[in-house]
Amino acid sequence: MRIVVLAGGIGGARFLRGLKKAAPDADITVIGNTGDDIHLFGLRVCPDLDTVMYTLGGGSNEEQGWGRADETFRVKEELAAYGAGPEWFGLGDRDFATHIVRTQMLGAGYPLSAVTEALCDRWQPGVRLIPMTDDRVETHVAVTLPEPDSDGGSPAGAAGTSSGDGAAGGGQRAIHFQEYWVRWRASVPAHAVVPVGADQAKPAPGVLEAIAEADLVLFPPSNPVVSIGPILAVPGIREAIADAGVPVVGLSPIVGDAPVRGMADKVLAAIGVESTAAAVAEHYGSGLLDGWLVDTVDADAVPRVAAAGIGCRAVPLMMTDVDAAARMAGEALALATEVRA
Repeated sequence: MRIVVLAGGIGGARFLRGLKKAAPDADITVIGNTGDDIHLFGLRVCPDLDTVMYTLGGGSNEEQGWGRADETFRVKEELAAYGAGPEWFGLGDRDFATHIVRTQMLGAGYPLSAVTEALCDRWQPGVRLIPMTDDRVETHVAVTLPEPDSDGGSPAGAAGTSSGDGAAGGGQRAIHFQEYWVRWRASVPAHAVVPVGADQAKPAPGVLEAIAEADLVLFPPSNPVVSIGPILAVPGIREAIADAGVPVVGLSPIVGDAPVRGMADKVLAAIGVESTAAAVAEHYGSGLLDGWLVDTVDADAVPRVAAAGIGCRAVPLMMTDVDAAARMAGEALALATEVRA
């Protein structure tokens, strides 16, 4: 079985670990979100690609779900001593090595897809990991920032550091998603989410081919706006999935009207979508989704999703461990068989 998975962030990575256990013989291609990518300290950082690579390769920090295990932060501390920001984004020493190698290869002319393949040669994630595009795409969030306090720094209690690291002044601004999430912890009002550059991007080599050859496409319980959304915004990817003629099944990241983790509710509100399992299914639409899994606490959403033309089933959707993730993946595979019939 050939499975294509659109993935971004911790939820996608942990679901993939379960999928590998549920379908050990499957040929899995992961199309990774690069809208989270950011340039820091002269380096190209790809948080979602690295989270998938580290998690499946056995090198991730399991407690926090991202970054490297057994990490140290001496380089970050030295940069701070020089006053080199931003201080709000913490890269560990081991993580720095990945970004250095990536940036060197990009500088030598290799596309991101080839660089990602080379990095995966070390980690052996057991899937084929392809970035959604080799082109530069950055997710930006239109927000209203609070006015700085009287000494020019961040407001009292705000998640940030002093001015001079990219957030001088309050009012309405467009900021990188990483600043919205890591620095401000989604605590400021968000009005719009835009994957800047996506409309001009092209799918990376292998993306459309993998979709065309797939027997099944899965949307894991990743953020539909900032993880899955940027992938679908790249011209040709949404259309390829819709026209593939194979089951497309998703798992809700919303359980009991709240995200399992992260800020999906905040960014869903920014694009005018309510934070419910049914509303997210409708956001994707029956033209894209064939099946949708909701948690058992949202069983009353099943008729609404079915009325939208999407097959729906209520099952446990909490990834408490690898076995739970494998059971979720197994339910997704079963629903795919059902909607195919």
